[in-house]
Amino acid sequence: MLKLQIPNSPSNMSCLYSYNSIPTFSVLSSPSCTRSRFTSKPRINCTLGGTVAEPKVTSVAEPLLLNAVRGEDVERPPVWLMRQAGRYMKAEIIVQSYQTLCEKHPSFRERSENVDLVVEISLQPWKVFKPDGVILFSDILTPLSGMNIPFDIVKGKGPIIFDPLRTAEDVDQVREFVPEDSVPYVGEALTILRKEVDNEAAVLGFVGAPFTLASYVVEGGSSKHFTKIKRLAFSQPKVLHALLQKFASSMAKYVQYQADNGAQAVQIFDSWATELSPVDFEEFSLPYLKQIVDTVKQTHPNLPLILYASGSGGLLERLALTGVDVVSLDWTVDMAEGRKRLGSNIAVQGNIDPGVLFGSKEFITDRINDTVKKAGRGKHILNLGHGIVVGTPEENVAHFFEVAKNLRY
Repeated sequence: MLKLQIPNSPSNMSCLYSYNSIPTFSVLSSPSCTRSRFTSKPRINCTLGGTVAEPKVTSVAEPLLLNAVRGEDVERPPVWLMRQAGRYMKAEIIVQSYQTLCEKHPSFRERSENVDLVVEISLQPWKVFKPDGVILFSDILTPLSGMNIPFDIVKGKGPIIFDPLRTAEDVDQVREFVPEDSVPYVGEALTILRKEVDNEAAVLGFVGAPFTLASYVVEGGSSKHFTKIKRLAFSQPKVLHALLQKFASSMAKYVQYQADNGAQAVQIFDSWATELSPVDFEEFSLPYLKQIVDTVKQTHPNLPLILYASGSGGLLERLALTGVDVVSLDWTVDMAEGRKRLGSNIAVQGNIDPGVLFGSKEFITDRINDTVKKAGRGKHILNLGHGIVVGTPEENVAHFFEVAKNLRY
């Protein structure tokens, strides 16, 4: 049993947790855990006496998030939050809040396709909370225009595909994506972010997964029952496979483009893959995810790839078959069980319920400690199980980061 130390701010409680195969934490009365414990060749003291294996010393040149994903010894889990830039941030916290930017630039596409705005919005949470990951402000649908699929994102309605794809002729009109030509602002923004953050955190890019993108363009936008994409899948599978192939090759290029321009890790969102049964996931999602991973790893073997699919409890083992470096769990999966099901060779991300951020600070602290304890030491990125919800108290987000950054193994 390993003994790990975590400061519990602000309640200053002191306790010792004990789980059979899960590392235990002792909660300190002060957040003054020093990094000096992690000098060259540190050793881990066991509560039963003696020591266990000497961990590898982390590289000071690399961001904490990258070291954690690669299984190097880190003093705490890195932390960032999905949708950490957005409408919950208070106006007085930053010079120009997201709300103010929305008033000046009401179109989401304008905000996400203008280099200066993308950089400013991406850096807002970095300037306030200093997360260990700074993710590009964008949208998974951003590449669609460059693939000859007109769309918009309308306030109160979400994504709208002007000409949904339903036939083989429609799919024939879809062009392969060339990011340098279609979204140069993404590359420019990532390059600037990399310079601004200066390796104090990892710069994250992201893309949509083929099935999720196909769901949007076939359904015409968001959907509750996904009847149109399933009708296509089950009545004209060749048409859907042709569309999925175009998205797979295009998104592989997009990941490579983001990495070439500064992204140090890339998250793949397969938000709607969990609408598929396991057997259909194996036909319509898994092969294309694996193709993206295999293609990217040929050119960028050291680029960490993260896969997120909400509600994926029934597909965890299959998600690991994609070859990604990290599987991001949502809150419907117990972290300890998710770890066991995925195995020790893959890192995990998550997985606190975003609703927890509406609770008391003590409750938030307890949930953070519980999640980190169950994840065990190393190969864990602390995050929510989904994006921050609109209306989340900004002071609770601040508390989340404060507690998370004061954790010590």
